[in-house]
Amino acid sequence: MSAQLSRDDWKGRIGGLSYRNQAFIGGKFVASLTGKTFDCVNPATGQVLTKVAACEQADVDAAVKAARAAFEKGTWANMAPAQRKRIMLKLADLMMKNREELALLETLDMGKPIAFSTTVDVPGSANTVQWFGEAIDKIYDEVAPTPGNVIAMITREAAGVVACVVPWNFPLLMACWKISPALAAGNSVILKPAEQSPLTALRLAELAAEAGIPEGVFNVLPGFGETAGQALGRHMDVDVLAFTGSTEVGKYFLRYSGESNMKQVWLECGGKSPNIVLADAPNLDIAARRTAFGIWFNQGEVCTAGSRLIVEDKIKDEFLAKVMAIGQKMMPGDPLDPKTQMGAMVDETQTKRVMGYIDAGQKEGATLAMGGKQVHIDNAGSFIQPTVFDNVDNTMKIAQEEIFGPVLSVIPVKDAEQALSVANDTIYGLASAIFTSNINKAFKFSKALRAGSVWVNTYDGGDITTPFGGYKQSGNGRDKSLHAFDKFTQMKTTWIQLG
Repeated sequence: MSAQLSRDDWKGRIGGLSYRNQAFIGGKFVASLTGKTFDCVNPATGQVLTKVAACEQADVDAAVKAARAAFEKGTWANMAPAQRKRIMLKLADLMMKNREELALLETLDMGKPIAFSTTVDVPGSANTVQWFGEAIDKIYDEVAPTPGNVIAMITREAAGVVACVVPWNFPLLMACWKISPALAAGNSVILKPAEQSPLTALRLAELAAEAGIPEGVFNVLPGFGETAGQALGRHMDVDVLAFTGSTEVGKYFLRYSGESNMKQVWLECGGKSPNIVLADAPNLDIAARRTAFGIWFNQGEVCTAGSRLIVEDKIKDEFLAKVMAIGQKMMPGDPLDPKTQMGAMVDETQTKRVMGYIDAGQKEGATLAMGGKQVHIDNAGSFIQPTVFDNVDNTMKIAQEEIFGPVLSVIPVKDAEQALSVANDTIYGLASAIFTSNINKAFKFSKALRAGSVWVNTYDGGDITTPFGGYKQSGNGRDKSLHAFDKFTQMKTTWIQLG
C-alpha cells in the first residue's frame, strides 16, 4: 500500500501525525523532571516538528529504578517463555500495522527517503522483533558431561537492567537490533535514542505497552549524549550498556564503565570499510551497482559504507566511469518523494562536517571527480551531492577518518597483494568486500581481511540470521543472530554433588 503513495499523499499525512514527545518511564509518558525540552527538527525543511523532553540524571535515575523494580519483581523476567514470545510477536504485528506512520516519522525525523523507510527500516525492524521473539522458546540450556555422582547445569540468565544507546542513521532498526534480544532474554531495558531522531523510539514504547510488555520493562529516555547518555554509562545500577555510534563516544562508555560499576559495555562503532574490486571481477556492471549502493545508500550515513574503493589500476578508469554514471542518477531530492534515492543529511552539524571533509580532500591533493557540493531543495540546504575523490592516497584524512556522508575515496592499487595491504591499513574493522572471479583470491581475502563482515561479489550482504559487529576500533560483541543473546545474558554453572 505504502509503495503506491505519492509525494503529495505523504505530505498530506503529516498533519494527522501525533508526536510522542515525552519520556516513557514505568509504563507512562512523562515530562522530564527538569521540564527541559529540545527541538526535534526535520532536516529536509529546517522546520521544528515538536519539542521533546530532554532527560538528564534525575530522569535516568527514575528509569533505572523502574527497570530494576520490574526486573526484581520478575513479571517479565520470570514469565513463561511462550508468553514472552506471544507479546513480542504482537509487538512486531503492531509495528507492521502502523508501518506507514513509523516510516513517515523516520523520514521526517532524519531525512532518509520514504522509499527506504517503508521497504527497509520499518519491515526490517518488525522482522527483528519477530525473529528474536520466535527464538525465546527455542533456546536450551546445557548439562555438562560429568561423573555419575555429579550433575552440572549450564544456564543462561537475564543480565538485569540493560541500557541501549542508539544512533540517528537507522533510529528504529538499530533500536530493535538492541532491544529485541535484550527483551527476549528477560531483561528490563532503557532505550536512549539519539537526540536527532527520537520520534520512532517513543512511538515504539507506546506500541510495546499495547502489546503487553509490563510497566518498567521497556523505558525510553530522549536526551543528549553528554547528559542522559553519560548518566546511563556511569549509573551504578545498570548491568549492561549496548551502544552503536562513533568510536570516540564508544571509548567514553568504556571509561564510564571503569569509573562506575564495571558494567558490561558492548560497542558497534565506526567504520572505514574497504570495497576491493580486482581486475578479474566477474561483472563490472554488477560491481558498480553494488559499489554505488554501498556508499550512497542512506546518504552515506551508514557505519558499513564502502567509503574506500580499492581498485586495480588496469580497470580503474572504466570501473569508476560506471560507478559515477550511477551516482549521477542518485542526486538528492525531497525525502517524501518515493522516487528519491538520496535524502537530506540528518542536520546542519553533520552537513558542515561532511563538507569539511570534502574541503580537506581537495586540500590534500585528491582529485574531485564528481559532486562535492551542498545543494538546496525547497529552500533547505542539508543535502549533499554524491561525491567521488579519485587518486586518493590511503594516508589522507578522507581515507582514514569516518566521514559518514556520501563521499567515496578511490584508491588505485597495482595488484591484489597491495589491495589487501591497503584494505587492512585502518584503525577500523567493521566490514569489507572483495569482487573477484578467482575462488582462491576470494578465500584468501575473506580470511585475511580484519573485519567482522566480508562480502564476496556483493556489498552489504546478510540478514537477521548472521552476526554483525567489528574488529579493532569498530567495537566488540555482535548484533543480530542468536549470538546477540551473549551480550544480554550471564552464563551460570550449577554443580550438584550427589550422595
